[in-house]
Amino acid sequence: MNYSDNFMDELVSLAKRRGFVFPSAEIYGGLSAVWDYGPLGTLLKQNLRTLWRERFVYGRQDIVPIESSILTNRQVLKASGHELCFSDPLVECKVCHERFRADHEIPTGKDHEHKLTDAKSFNLMFKTYAGPIEDEGSLVYLRPETAQGMFVNFRLVADSMRLRPPFGIAQIGKNFRNEITTGNFIFRLRELEIAEIEYYVRADDSAKYLEHWVANWKQFFVDVGLNDDRLKIRELDPEERAHYAVANIDFEYDFPFGAGEIAGVANRTDYDLKNHINHSGKDLMLFDEATKQKWIPYVIEPTLGVDRLLMALLVNGLQVSDGSDGREAGEKVLKLHPRIAPVTVAVFPLVKKSGLPEIAQDVVAKLRQERIGFIQYDESGSIGRRYRRQDEIGTPYCITVDFESKDDDAVTVRHRDSLKQERIKVSELAEYIKNLLVTY
Repeated sequence: MNYSDNFMDELVSLAKRRGFVFPSAEIYGGLSAVWDYGPLGTLLKQNLRTLWRERFVYGRQDIVPIESSILTNRQVLKASGHELCFSDPLVECKVCHERFRADHEIPTGKDHEHKLTDAKSFNLMFKTYAGPIEDEGSLVYLRPETAQGMFVNFRLVADSMRLRPPFGIAQIGKNFRNEITTGNFIFRLRELEIAEIEYYVRADDSAKYLEHWVANWKQFFVDVGLNDDRLKIRELDPEERAHYAVANIDFEYDFPFGAGEIAGVANRTDYDLKNHINHSGKDLMLFDEATKQKWIPYVIEPTLGVDRLLMALLVNGLQVSDGSDGREAGEKVLKLHPRIAPVTVAVFPLVKKSGLPEIAQDVVAKLRQERIGFIQYDESGSIGRRYRRQDEIGTPYCITVDFESKDDDAVTVRHRDSLKQERIKVSELAEYIKNLLVTY
């Protein structure tokens, strides 16, 4: 499938109009590379987090979760190398004073030819101060990655949960990077969310577990609905890797603006634990009962950008009908996996009279008691218009209460993808929807 020339404009417009993503503080002109998630975007993101936790935490016995702080002790990021190495090459135009990443394509000036300075290193971490005095002693950073909280707490987690390698620590949360070059909607952000695992293994097993996590990561992306044809796996060259990695595999998605990284799997060796041992003076090593020696595990790190994956799912799912699927030509449908769709079920009364709204509201109440997702009630406009609204936001199942419902205690369930309609008893409805979600 080729993207239309205005695909991204249509996507951004839909996201704003339907309540997925808003420009942050738009009434004040916005804030560059910072976006707010609206009601539907929040639901979609929460569903994505839930699926990730179900797959990689609740569904395994070798991974436990933590939630470490966003404010990060400066010594942590000195030891990890971020204060010295977490940077991009920066150049500035001497004419317009715009700043660009030297390793990215630099756009042509609107009314002049750029005269660029020599490249210099620009650290991407946000600084702030803890306490009432703003000096070097109170300097802290907003974390640039979730990983360090899983390293400095490594022994505490291992000992409290009685874990020995191979095992993993999982975390999902906000990170902050003062990007030089931004753009492409929510692809490159200054406030972003990352989901990652630090998986501790013996050095000799690291290559095996790197392959294990590449396979697991890919399967997750396919299972949540990404088109396999648009998903590429690329091994990074040595000069492309992060300062801590001896191997790095990127997952790239084919966006309208080109291939973009949405996730990766890295072999961080014992770099982080060893550095934290050296800088803190604390013993983070494990004791091997068989050899009676202490040792430091290697770390395999599967990581994904939640915002980037969400954007890939929106790009992947947005389709415009050509009229051959039973819809009118030009109608938009957002084909999201039912487990991540922000609205799981929409319930309509056929008309706003004859007691149908009351029956429909009763159906909504019963479904909400079953906790099968977000249930939306809609009685505004024609039934066709209501279907189109739900198609555009990705709702997989629409339920209509009609005049026959008063006699047969049944409703019509309409499927988003196939447009198939089925008559289901209200008493069987919750179980029916649950089965659809499991077998999709």
